[in-house]
Amino acid sequence: MGVKVAALLEKIKFDVIYSSETALEKEITTSDVTRPGLEMTGYLAYYTPERIQLFGMKEWSYAQNVIGDNRYDLLKNVVTDETPAIIVARDLAIQDEMICVAKKRDTVLLQSSETTSRINGQITAFLDEQLAVRSTVHGVLMDIFGIGVLIQGASGIGKSETALELVKLGHRLVADDRVDIYKKDNLTVMGHPAELLKHLMELRGVGIINVMTLFGTGAVKGGSQIDLAVYLETYEANNAFDRLGIDDTQIDLAGVHVPQTRIPVKTGRNVAVIIEAAVMNFRAKTMGFDSTKMFMDSLSVEIAHNKEV
Repeated sequence: MGVKVAALLEKIKFDVIYSSETALEKEITTSDVTRPGLEMTGYLAYYTPERIQLFGMKEWSYAQNVIGDNRYDLLKNVVTDETPAIIVARDLAIQDEMICVAKKRDTVLLQSSETTSRINGQITAFLDEQLAVRSTVHGVLMDIFGIGVLIQGASGIGKSETALELVKLGHRLVADDRVDIYKKDNLTVMGHPAELLKHLMELRGVGIINVMTLFGTGAVKGGSQIDLAVYLETYEANNAFDRLGIDDTQIDLAGVHVPQTRIPVKTGRNVAVIIEAAVMNFRAKTMGFDSTKMFMDSLSVEIAHNKEV
């Protein structure tokens, strides 16, 4: 499944030189963008017509120096019926032959004042997100102190209630119950709410509430990177919980390893505040301040000192 050219135009601003209803319905199936350098010399052995064709100063200058019918034939080879769009950067003047080819191939022709590298970056970032394989996980995604936190646990453990308390503490809800995730790169996984559930939260005994309506626009966020996972579980006296913070537990989300903290839940524990502390501790660790390591180092020194005595 691809992204329609019309969706690209809604996201990124271009001057439209030529378009049609059918051209706007063409689908972009890859985030790769081609600058047709070798192709314009006639070398088409590894040409990929399904990519957006981006013309910068080099490609434009070469086409500008090809005279008359040769220029039309050259562009006709580069732009095929499969080509979703042609983009000319830097507000470079568009040759008549390029407009004729765009009409013949029924391919959207666009112009931008931006540089080729900037256009390439904008298009690639947008298409990478849109074309990424998505999956769904059960839980609540929150933005806490700028850290994306996925709260998980068994049904009825209190995930939504904890999230509501975190919203009251000034943090932002991204998604409740269902979190759509995708891999942005090898180190980054992103989470978004399902369109139908955006800004909504289910509370047992109350029903469905709209967090943005009740708490304002500052209480919600459209999407977030998932930096930390928190798993809530029922406190049992015979369960072994990490009391020093030395466990290095990770979970796999869309092929990305995300650190996980397990928090026992029982009456009297303020889970929202505990999660806040866990997030602050996680952020401190990423900055090189590890309280557990400092404690263990101090303990080792104390033990060594007592042995000497």
